[in-house]
Amino acid sequence: MTVHRGRWTLEDRLEQGLRELPFDVPAGTAAVTVELSFDGGVIDLGCGGPGGFRGWSGGARLTYTVAADWATPGYLPGELEPGTWHVWLGLHRIPPDGVPYEVTVTASSSPPRPEAPAPPPRPERPPRRDLPAPSGMRWLAGDLHSHTVHSDGTLTVHELACLAASRGLDYLAVTDHNTVSHHPELPAAGAHAGVLLLPGQEVTTDLGHANVFGDTGWVDFRRPSADWAAFAEARGGLMSINHPLSGDCAWRRPLPPESRPRFAEIWHPSWWDRRWGAPLAWADVWRPTGVVPLGGSDFHDPAQFKNLGEPVTWALAEEDRVLDALAAGRVAISAGPDAPVLLRVEDDLIALDADGTVLVRPDGRRLAVRGDKVRVPAEGPGMHRLESHENEVIALCG
Repeated sequence: MTVHRGRWTLEDRLEQGLRELPFDVPAGTAAVTVELSFDGGVIDLGCGGPGGFRGWSGGARLTYTVAADWATPGYLPGELEPGTWHVWLGLHRIPPDGVPYEVTVTASSSPPRPEAPAPPPRPERPPRRDLPAPSGMRWLAGDLHSHTVHSDGTLTVHELACLAASRGLDYLAVTDHNTVSHHPELPAAGAHAGVLLLPGQEVTTDLGHANVFGDTGWVDFRRPSADWAAFAEARGGLMSINHPLSGDCAWRRPLPPESRPRFAEIWHPSWWDRRWGAPLAWADVWRPTGVVPLGGSDFHDPAQFKNLGEPVTWALAEEDRVLDALAAGRVAISAGPDAPVLLRVEDDLIALDADGTVLVRPDGRRLAVRGDKVRVPAEGPGMHRLESHENEVIALCG
């Protein structure tokens, strides 16, 4: 057994926000269990082995176990390499008088044998919305931001997949915080529920969050943000800035203009009053050459105010190639699966179920929408939107 105890101070946090406490794993160890206790503040929890990353649960848990065939959600199972491991502690919130803490690490010669919960029944899917699309392509309804028990969500991957299908989604990005432990579960859960589950990771820090989409492997949140973007691009993934104006989760990380991603989660539940134009103004300043707007519910728990698929990000895709559609900017965002939507189809914009709204072009020109299916020339690239007569954003289109 290894025990670390002490008191973290505000000065400790300012000097180095992520601390690593060592412990030794002898040869033949079957499992290690880490327990954290502290009084006051917020301390995040994670783990690294001699081979690198082994898991992260942030502030969602106070204990975890890693073994060869099983690990606490958020952590990676696998053989326990002998040598020096580290408990990762993120000093997220440390009050002026400090935080006393204790970390206990216990090695075991017998691995845990927990039983995996049975998946819920395959859900019934609502009828798919018929949206106009070029030959060989179709608009897929999706949500680009969600969480499971592998970070701070309350649903298993199977439960989340079934909920997505029941909400009429075709795809869902599962973006747990600072971990990829959920990725191995995605194919089976998606096949069971009848929904495409995209591997993702919400790279999470005190100064901002970003989603990386694709099977890129673990993105090291300890590195500079430019490294996240380069890592994603080198492995065929996409990086998007998350909820850039969302309270203490707003984007405040340095990122040189040449490294700024094209993608940003403009539509997030924190944009609760869509007459507020700050997210659109932020996008114009962030990347004057154009932002591809994305939307995500940031779903964690059915008991929260956030609903899966609110908003929906529509991706105009060949077969199920959602990442290719995002990379090409073929996206549209609506408040929900059946809400008014603005689509770019080849050289036209098509407003559906949007009678009485106003089409706003990137240069600010406005056009009244009269009718439930209105087609107008797109007139060049850029982010278009539909607004109500009260200047509330109803739909976005990349």
